[in-house]
Amino acid sequence: MSDELKAGKVVRIGEGVTLILGDCLAHLPIEADAVISDPPYGIGWVPIPPQPVHGTKAMCSFVSDTAIMGDEKPFDPRPWLGYSKVCLWGANHYSDKLPKRSGWLIWDKRDSTGRRRQSDCEIAWTSNDGAARVFNYLWMGVYQAGEKGKRLHQNQKPVTLMNWCMDEMGIPEGATVLDPYMGSGTTGIACIRTGRKFIGIERDPVHFATAEQRIRRELEAGTFDFAAQPASVSQQPLL
Repeated sequence: MSDELKAGKVVRIGEGVTLILGDCLAHLPIEADAVISDPPYGIGWVPIPPQPVHGTKAMCSFVSDTAIMGDEKPFDPRPWLGYSKVCLWGANHYSDKLPKRSGWLIWDKRDSTGRRRQSDCEIAWTSNDGAARVFNYLWMGVYQAGEKGKRLHQNQKPVTLMNWCMDEMGIPEGATVLDPYMGSGTTGIACIRTGRKFIGIERDPVHFATAEQRIRRELEAGTFDFAAQPASVSQQPLL
């Protein structure tokens, strides 16, 4: 492990984004209004070689074909359950470690296109009590409803999905969202586009660099002016 990773490189971008390279658990406690994340599930994910689609040369490919950091051991959600608003994807893999709640979120990745090799849906546990909700958005290999092209992370999720789950969680504009397993920064992009502030943490230096590049590009596009917005609900320092 590099000295930079051990120390926890911190990058602050503009008024509303803080990125940390390092182990998220080493940086606790972190003040934030919500935790929205797609953590390593503890399933020992093994990269699947690219597959032809219906006999063509079209492939589903990724920048990295290496294992996901932290996925070799069971995921423990307990460090994140003390936040007032929490949404953790892949929760069906560690549901026995979660409190009983009714407000589950289900992402239908097929969007009625029929069964394929991968899972039909992904499931998120939330701290909400209320009705379970379903989001239909095609995201199966090369079949994507949007954001088409080469994915930047093995388990990358669409920005539209992260927008939706934050809205379902009732996270207001101006709030600070923490993603302790940032990956390629999709939650951060969703926060920028919807006027929420963002703290992202990632152990993998390659994915961290990708997330930083994506987020800088998004902020340069001028989609939101954080400086013009009220302060986060949390009045404590970010770190």
